[in-house]
Formats: sequence, C-alpha cells, structure tokens
Amino acid sequence: PGVVPVTGLEAAEGAEIVFALGGDGTFLRAAELARPAKVPLLGINLGKVGFLAEAEIGDLDSAVRDVVARNYTVDERLTLDVTAEFDGGPTIESWALNEISVEKGERAQMLELLVDVDGRPLSRYGCDGVVCATPTGSTAYAFSGGGPVVWPEVEALLLVPISAHALFSRPLVTAPTSTFVITVEPFTTLAVMSCDGRRVYDLPPGARVTVRRGALPVRIVRL
Repeated sequence: PGVVPVTGLEAAEGAEIVFALGGDGTFLRAAELARPAKVPLLGINLGKVGFLAEAEIGDLDSAVRDVVARNYTVDERLTLDVTAEFDGGPTIESWALNEISVEKGERAQMLELLVDVDGRPLSRYGCDGVVCATPTGSTAYAFSGGGPVVWPEVEALLLVPISAHALFSRPLVTAPTSTFVITVEPFTTLAVMSCDGRRVYDLPPGARVTVRRGALPVRIVRL
C-alpha cells in the first residue's frame, strides 16, 4: 500500500540511487530508467548468472546499510548509440549497455553484411550476424560468439562476427572513438537489430546501421 509505480524517461528523476532486484535482464531494464536521470544503479542478483549485479540477495542487508552510509563508489560504464537508416522507413535511434546485434531474420538463410570501421571497409561477411559490444557486454552475447573478456575499466569497442563463413572472422577490439557501419546487402534476407535483447527492430535489405560510443554512460554502484 502506498507504492506509486513510475515509468518513462523521468522515472528516476530525483532519486539518489536505483536498486535493481533480479537478474541481468532486470538490470538492463533498470538501466533504461536510471540512465536518462544519470542516477547510479545497484544490482542485487535474484537470477541465475547476474554478471551485472554487485551483490547477491544474501548481501541485501549490508548493501542497504552501505548505501545509507554512502559507503560506495560509482563507475561510469561506456554505452553504445546506434542509428539505423533505410529507404521507405523512419530513422531508428537507440542505445545499449551490453551490445547492438544485427542478425538474420530468416532462420534458414545466411545474412550478407558489409562492415566498415572508421570509414574504411573491413570485410564482407556471409554470417548469422554481427555483435557490437562494450566492455561491460564483453561477457554477454559477444563472449558466446568467441569474443574476449574485456575489463569494464578499459575504454574500447568490440566487433564480433557470428558464425561467419569467411577466412577473416576474428573478433576486433577498437578505440572507444571508433565508428562501426554495418550495411545489410541489398540482395540478402531480412535482418533484425537488437539492443541489449530488449529493443528489437526489423531491418530490410539495404539498411545501414551506424554504431558509436554512447553520449550518456550508465552509472553503476560499486560497494
């Protein structure tokens, strides 16, 4: 009784801290609310993996005591901003804390992608897709695709092809100032763009996806 649910970009305005009680999915949802208000986010793991959480449910009492005593620090985690453009449709703009993925939309077909890095062509892939990840997201989808584990304090961007039919399909670690441009080849199948697995958009052949460092970080509490 007395609890007032809040939604939207201003949900966390005026809060000192945001607690995310759940697994990594809950943490990513909480990041959507905390990031616009620049409010620090503390994850308490109630799920199975909880890579993003700072504490387990058994630590909840001590975590609350530390927060009340302001006995914590705040890290700023690098994020990604993405823009997708294609003929006949509106420009899509979104962001991610873990990763942006461009994947095939048809299960039985291969996706053809052209990838540019910093304005230079890198490779053309016949693949299941490509993952662009942050260091925070290096232990998520990019890790499953064979990418390296990158410490969160390292400022870098990651590019990991998914099941690429190519001689050169190694993961790439670039500068945090780099820009990735992923073009869905005009003759290929439908593609899907996913941001942290939470915001998903259909991309037709010919779509052009631009990924760069996010303008706003996610602020994460460390106890």
